[in-house]
Formats: sequence, structure tokens, C-alpha cells
Amino acid sequence: MLEPIPALSDNYIWMVQKNGHAVVVDPGEAGPVLGRLDQQGLTLEAILITHHHHDHTGGVPALRQRTGAVIYGPRNETLPACDHRLIEGDTITLPATGLQFKVLDVPGHTAGHIAYFGDLDPERPVLFCGDTLFSVGCGRLFEGTPAQMLASLDKIGGLPGHTLVCCAHEYTQANIRWALQIEPHNTALQARATEVGTLRAQGRPTVPSRLAQEHETNPFLRVRQATVRQAVQQHTGVPGGADAAVLAALREWKNNFR
Repeated sequence: MLEPIPALSDNYIWMVQKNGHAVVVDPGEAGPVLGRLDQQGLTLEAILITHHHHDHTGGVPALRQRTGAVIYGPRNETLPACDHRLIEGDTITLPATGLQFKVLDVPGHTAGHIAYFGDLDPERPVLFCGDTLFSVGCGRLFEGTPAQMLASLDKIGGLPGHTLVCCAHEYTQANIRWALQIEPHNTALQARATEVGTLRAQGRPTVPSRLAQEHETNPFLRVRQATVRQAVQQHTGVPGGADAAVLAALREWKNNFR
């Protein structure tokens, strides 16, 4: 079972549970996780961290003290606690839940950001991508460059289209309002806007999305599309530009969008 646990103001802590055990990703606070564990009689097997920001790690010390769960995180970032430091090429195996994840380096939002890619079940791939890729958006470039973020998004974009994209924030509705400024005639984006509006009206999460859906609707995965490039040119008044420059212009546009 895959569940986004709401935390803080707009975060999601992802929980996967199998065989009476659970794994959580990016616990920004401990309380919501401990509540789920107690309610459902689960044992916390592992904590996966994608990057060092406090809204993704704030709950780690208390969860470790309470549960003794093993902690995995990026090798090149400062974390409150970590038992296994990871970089791309590493694979982690969690025997109690039977889960296995490959580690991807996806710098851009932070310098050492990683993601976890694996299968929840056969033919049900999942990506825990922290703040690198959002539904119809991407993370701010706090520590990385546009070229790094583009390479990270290209890497993610090469995963299977039916991959469940588990990002860490509920930003979808605001992202869609911005994306419709770029591609107002994108029918897939229009349909996503309707779907998301219904979900939020019901108080339901808009994620996970599927990667194929992001390819159709997410401007940051569409920097090579003529419609996106034309919109950026019209917005900035600067013709053309390398792919990374287009991504940088999109990110700046989104930063200032209200």
C-alpha cells in the first residue's frame, strides 16, 4: 500500500507498507508517521531521505529514537542522522517489506539530491523524487544550476511512462495555473486542471501522477517543445536559447508567478 501522509503546511511524507512493516520517505515531522504506525500496528523498517532540507528531515531524530528504523540518505549532504550514505549506482534492499530501490543522483534543487526508483509490485514502478520533479512543476534551484536540473529531469524522464511519480509537496493546482499561461491550448493540461480541481475540492491528494502524464503537461519536461519555447521567447523577449536556458527562463517565470 502506498500512501501520502500530509505534513506541515503542504508536504507529503510517503509511506509504503507491506507485511506489517512500513518504509517512509522524507519525514518532515514525526507525529503523522507515528500516528499511522500506531493506528495500523506497523513496524517502521526504514526511512529514506532525498535531500537535507528541514521539511524533509525534521522528523528523523524522533522517528529513529522511537522506532530504531534504519536511515538512508544522500552521501553528499548534511543530515540529522543517516546509517547508509547513497549515490547513484547504489541499490538498497529492505527485506521486511521486500522492497528494493535504485538510487539516482538528481542535483538541481540541492547539490546532493537523490531519488529512489523501484517497484511496489511487478509492473508497478515508483519514483520518490523529493523536490526535484513536482506534478506539473520542478523544484527551485537553490544549490544547483539549470544545466544540472535539466540533466536530472532528463534522467527521470527516461524512466517508464507508467512510473508513479511521488513528489513531496501539494503544488499541483498552482503549477497548473502557471503552466496554462505557457500552453493554454494543451488539451492534456486542460484535462489535468479539471481532474485536479475535483480532487482538491474533495480534499484529496493530486499525487502520485504518472510520468507519461508529466511528459504531456509539465513545462519543465517539455523544454524542447516548440510551443513551450515560443512561450518563453514571447515572455522574455529573447529569441531561441539552449535547452538549459529555456529551463532557467521557465524557472524564473514560475518563481515570480502569482
